[in-house]
Amino acid sequence: MAKAIMIQGTMSNAGKSLMAAGLCRIFKQDGYKVAPFKSQNMALNSFITEEGLEMGRAQVMQAEAAGIKPLVCMNPILLKPMNDSGSQVIINGEVFKTMEARDYFTYKKQLIPEIRKAYKILDEEYDIIVIEGAGSPAEINLKKEDIVNMGMAKMAKAPVLLVGDIDRGGVFAQLVGTIMLLEEDEKSMIKGMIINKFRGDKTILEPGVKMLEEKCQIPVVGLAPYLQIEIEDEDSLTERFDSKQKINDIDIAVIRFPRISNFTDFNPLENMEGVSLRYVKNVHQLKNPDMILLPGTKNTMEDLLWMRQNGLEAAILKAAMNQKIIFGICGGYQMLGENLSDPYHVETGGQMKGMGLLPIDTAFSKEKIRTRVYGKFMNMEGVLKKLEGVELEGYEIHMGNSLLKEGLKPMVTINDKVTNTNKQEGAGRYNIYGTYVHGVFDKDEVVQTILTSIGEQKGLDVNNMKSINFQEFKETQYDLLAAKMREHLNIEKIYEILMEGIVD
Repeated sequence: MAKAIMIQGTMSNAGKSLMAAGLCRIFKQDGYKVAPFKSQNMALNSFITEEGLEMGRAQVMQAEAAGIKPLVCMNPILLKPMNDSGSQVIINGEVFKTMEARDYFTYKKQLIPEIRKAYKILDEEYDIIVIEGAGSPAEINLKKEDIVNMGMAKMAKAPVLLVGDIDRGGVFAQLVGTIMLLEEDEKSMIKGMIINKFRGDKTILEPGVKMLEEKCQIPVVGLAPYLQIEIEDEDSLTERFDSKQKINDIDIAVIRFPRISNFTDFNPLENMEGVSLRYVKNVHQLKNPDMILLPGTKNTMEDLLWMRQNGLEAAILKAAMNQKIIFGICGGYQMLGENLSDPYHVETGGQMKGMGLLPIDTAFSKEKIRTRVYGKFMNMEGVLKKLEGVELEGYEIHMGNSLLKEGLKPMVTINDKVTNTNKQEGAGRYNIYGTYVHGVFDKDEVVQTILTSIGEQKGLDVNNMKSINFQEFKETQYDLLAAKMREHLNIEKIYEILMEGIVD
């Protein structure tokens, strides 16, 4: 049996995912076989495994930190919000059904056998399992039916480290209040507290830390600094969206849909000299970028309507007339077409006109396409003509099929790794491009070709705009995260907590 330790937080975005990833890296560096686990994840950023199964990206990121292949058993339940009150429920990587929040709340305890089965796979294979909770364990209206915080800790007999976010203020109230709202048996499972995202002089905080420990009778095992670590985020709370970035020589704007998904597609375009990548949600923020990216979305039709109502659609159409590059991925690709239809009410039902930038029609179907692919670009026009022949790799995850019209040629030829079949998809015309392939920018040559093409069009010296090996870059970030955590957390105490576990 594996040893287990669990990271819970006082609220969403307190830093649980990052702390869990850092522990995965530390345990790996120390010679242990370690795996991440999260029983239930709610996120629009998802990933397709080699087997064609869907899971949350946070556990993919943590698996990378642990140096292992992502497996769907690391995240057996994934909830993908469709609207304010309903989500698509994915069990063991496959779509179960779309459920309203109240219906899922009454149903979810029936999923405990699936959670136990998934956890057992890891329990038999690894030395250590780092479990991540969700939101807060002290949601008193939800605690009785919990399967992801203290409910999961009890299933795994895992000691808990509770993380509070000092950057948003009130960290002492967060930690004390959370613990006060727990049952006595739950309180006894919390073996350490971490104050996260600290900036400033630690000595000023020390009296408060001492009082916190006295009041809770639980040690503070770390005062983690505010870390600028470039590791993939999993949800819409990401600070990426709110960063006030200056406009550089090459400016790329990502439309921040209300239901944006898989925005990790664009991480490889960041951190490059002379390039700015900005997330925008209105015409004022859009300004005059060289390239506009339309990302994936969990509700294509609703988010297209949102753009139509706030003026972004008109601004993008104007940019297209001015020969700007418009590139859509998945839902963003569907929007670029002429017509959208949803006969099975996969999204909102009915029909609507697309943006009309590509002669394609999209119909939503009941079946979700989930697969990993590799291939290359072809039939490229416009500024990105040089992408023709460049190799790409990624994954597809969508519930719509797009039909090309008027002799429009597919933009990529790919091999489906799950079915081992070849196919062609996507479309490009002039400077308008679209594809269903997530991760299309992950390969260095793709990014370098795009930036070189834009730079040459603008008459810029692109010699200094070198793309980075994104996989190698991520490895350096995981090592940096582990080093910072070793510096600011009491790792010896954490090991002690891990090895002692929970005594029945």
